[in-house]
Amino acid sequence: MDVAVLVSAAAGRGRARTVSAAVLDALRRGGLTPTVLAAGTRAEAELAAAGAAAAVTGAVVAIGGDGTVHTALQAVAGAGTPLAVVPAGTGNDLALALGVPPEPVTAATAAAADLREDAVRALDAGRTAGRWWATVLCCGFDSAVTDRANRLRWPRGPRRYDVAILAELARLRPREVTLTLDGEARTLPVTLVAVGNTAWYGGGMRVCPAADPADGRLDVTVVGPVSRRELVRTRPRLTEGTHVGHPAVTVHRAARVELAGVGLTTYADGEPVAALPVRAEAVPGALRIVGSGRP
Repeated sequence: MDVAVLVSAAAGRGRARTVSAAVLDALRRGGLTPTVLAAGTRAEAELAAAGAAAAVTGAVVAIGGDGTVHTALQAVAGAGTPLAVVPAGTGNDLALALGVPPEPVTAATAAAADLREDAVRALDAGRTAGRWWATVLCCGFDSAVTDRANRLRWPRGPRRYDVAILAELARLRPREVTLTLDGEARTLPVTLVAVGNTAWYGGGMRVCPAADPADGRLDVTVVGPVSRRELVRTRPRLTEGTHVGHPAVTVHRAARVELAGVGLTTYADGEPVAALPVRAEAVPGALRIVGSGRP
């Protein structure tokens, strides 16, 4: 089986590039014929992945983090081409949600076996401003943190998010957002809004703990006004998903979520998507994911 391989040279501060040769060897040992897509920019990568999907490639394999997967999604979502995730980035939140082995070569070996056995499952995807996404769409404090983390050169790995959080805490203030869930609108002050197709974002924070990427709906976690001290105290609960019990947090579920506000930008899969106002929709079964692990 021919597979197209998308490698992000920047993912994980070079980790994806470092492990790519071993991953390709694992795919070949698994009976696949990988072709690395030539792409220097995200636009070139999206174009190359779209060409591979249109050529009825057996699958697209994304080696990198959630940003690499986000690039691949633009080609495979809604197109029927299976996507295999090989985690080698900073956060790897989709791999975590899908139950993909965290070690890249192990993940590639498992993906090859799953493709041979046609172990491919259909999952939902989010769609906003013409872009597909798989994990969490966010705005507010968390999108500001993501923007800062993406610009940091140090430290490597999930610790970048810790540094970015500390930097953004100094600028913390609630923002007024109009939230419309399946046509029902309300305006409220928020610290952050997270719209989840899957549970995790930001390098392992379980912000939408009950999100199910196979139920045709999006989970919405809203954090209202909180002090800097309270936000810092509550953050460890994000990793466990127990923050939803905090009095400033409300959780909702909808197939269509609209967000409107001034001076706010949304991120999804750790990548910038669009400034508010935006509409996010769950598209049932838009993704074909390689593997039979837990969603």
